[in-house]
Amino acid sequence: MIRSGGAARAVLPSRDVLLPRHRSSSRSTGLALCALGVAVAASAAMSIVVGSVALSPAAVLASLLHPHAGGLQHAIVWELRLPRVLLGMLVGAGLGIAGAMLQMLFRNPLVDPYVTGVSAGAALAAAAGFMLGVAFAAIPLVAFVGGVVSASIVAVVGAGAGPSANLRLVLAGVAVSALCAALVTLLLLRSGSTGGLSILAWLAGGLAGRGWTELGPVSVYLGAAMLICVTLVHKLNALRLGREAAAGLGLRVEAARWQVMALSAFITAACVSVSGVIGFVGLMVPHGARRIVGGDARRLLPASALGGAAVVVAADACARIAMPSTELPLGVLLAIIGVPCFLAIARNPVSP
Repeated sequence: MIRSGGAARAVLPSRDVLLPRHRSSSRSTGLALCALGVAVAASAAMSIVVGSVALSPAAVLASLLHPHAGGLQHAIVWELRLPRVLLGMLVGAGLGIAGAMLQMLFRNPLVDPYVTGVSAGAALAAAAGFMLGVAFAAIPLVAFVGGVVSASIVAVVGAGAGPSANLRLVLAGVAVSALCAALVTLLLLRSGSTGGLSILAWLAGGLAGRGWTELGPVSVYLGAAMLICVTLVHKLNALRLGREAAAGLGLRVEAARWQVMALSAFITAACVSVSGVIGFVGLMVPHGARRIVGGDARRLLPASALGGAAVVVAADACARIAMPSTELPLGVLLAIIGVPCFLAIARNPVSP
């Protein structure tokens, strides 16, 4: 499996060697992915129809077919709900993929994308931006930079090889997250009422007020990152077998680990920059997808992307109609749903 020579190059096992495919398994996986795709479409349709102003399916369809028409319904569909639905799909898919990648890397179903400290760094940067009077439209960019910087600090602090490398990364992530959380609390205490409310609203998570301006950059970032994910599927399949087994299969373990960590941190930072801190998606969705399609990265990553998109879009629609006079923060709703799911996962985990 490993070529000899002075500078031996790792030759990863073929997909048939590592995880053989069977026709029945491929057929059931295809059906599962089709079902998840239908769930995404249904969630998107529901999210466009429901809200403070309910729209009929016929009115929505007419607005979509005539994008240049005017009127209130057209503005609601094209300027408010459609970009929000597309952002929800991207954020959910990104968090689902990042969670699946990290769970395979750490071989732990209780790991989520925020273990790298990305969310804490993004939250601190956003809070500082609000305090300094940065325009709301620029907050996503500020949060993205903060998340990447935080993940970089975790990577430097937790660097090293050996059996305890993953543990060092987790501990570094916990420490950096705790420091960022303390600084966010300090900023909240020192901010005025308006600034404090803005920070709290962002920390609660949600897609309210997001539109085409945020959709463009995030779609480019996440689209490029998801294409890179395709090139890592065989490395992920090797990593989930353990360090020794992966090395025996010819994988350069340390290089692969850092590739997965960097890509997952980048994806998470892009998601958090527009949605705020939305918990449990990267934890619950990969776990559920693994129960449906198994642990093979070729199947798990697309299933996690579709599942995450469906969950976030559906939850965002429910958050808009859960309370009659105001919108429930998306992060709060997902926490209410996610805590029981987390406890169920802890009691009956499925090994990555």
